[in-house]
Amino acid sequence: MIRKLPSGRWQVDLRTDGRGSKRIRKSFESKAEAKRFETYVLTKSAEGKEWNPSKADNRTLKQLIKLWFNAKGVHLKDGERRKRCLDAMAGFMGNPIARTVKPASFLAYRAHKIQKGASKKTLNNHLGYLNAVYNQLNRLNEIEFDNPIRKVEMIRLDERELSWLTVEQIRHLLKTIDEFSQNPHVHLLTRICLATGARWGEAENLQVRHVQEGKLTFVNTKSGKSRSVPVSKELFGEIRKHLKEHGSFSFSLSAFRRALDKSGIALPPGQAAHVLRHTFASHFTMNGGDIISLQKILGHSTIVMTMRYAHFSPDHLRDAVEKNPLRILR
Repeated sequence: MIRKLPSGRWQVDLRTDGRGSKRIRKSFESKAEAKRFETYVLTKSAEGKEWNPSKADNRTLKQLIKLWFNAKGVHLKDGERRKRCLDAMAGFMGNPIARTVKPASFLAYRAHKIQKGASKKTLNNHLGYLNAVYNQLNRLNEIEFDNPIRKVEMIRLDERELSWLTVEQIRHLLKTIDEFSQNPHVHLLTRICLATGARWGEAENLQVRHVQEGKLTFVNTKSGKSRSVPVSKELFGEIRKHLKEHGSFSFSLSAFRRALDKSGIALPPGQAAHVLRHTFASHFTMNGGDIISLQKILGHSTIVMTMRYAHFSPDHLRDAVEKNPLRILR
């Protein structure tokens, strides 16, 4: 393919043997020169000769991981953790020449981690991390070969069960916290999450400066974007007073988990404090809140995540009763 660059030069960008073969890119002053070069390369390829054969890239996988980290990983919130994970992956595979990594090598790693109890979601993340190394370095022209594990598929995951608390369960949970928890923050943090749909960590990070004009502003969120959610006048005043007296919230998740266990409320594995976020979203929708507003309140980057709660809407529930086939028969 020949295309004109913003600089005014003409670039040849082609793969002589289709996807997976070596990529050749070179720019010229005129389109005619670019066309002559393209014809030359394709002719040589037809004769079985490679244009300007380069020395084989024999850098190891760990060397590419380090290169990726310096270019991209260092700017990520979890970059250090990802690098440790990638280095462990490379170590398990014997730190091979990066361009020679076989899909079977990653599949062996994945099988080993499954036997050790790693979750499918975690292993999909690991595959995504390794794909990112190759794809990012390819975009930066740091490597000339394609991602050798690009054809490895993610493990298909069952949709996670979304549990939520009824009004009676909420009352019972708050009463249990009142009666049994010695932590001075957990009761208020629980109500903040129920009132705003905030993640537990987002609520814990609140400072006095984040509680202004009747709103709570959550920063350092999962998406990296700050968002503000209004709360009732009473709750706003209570949060301001609490933060002025205590300075800030301390880590209280363990205290919440102990209270949740004491309450006897059964939840799916791994949902502890996150059930408060699901509870807000479910009740918001059941009470007639719209999905677009909910997306903004929860801070979802795409509407797809928020659509999980659409089936709680009154119209949706009413349709289930009024439009089912048994009703039509009646």
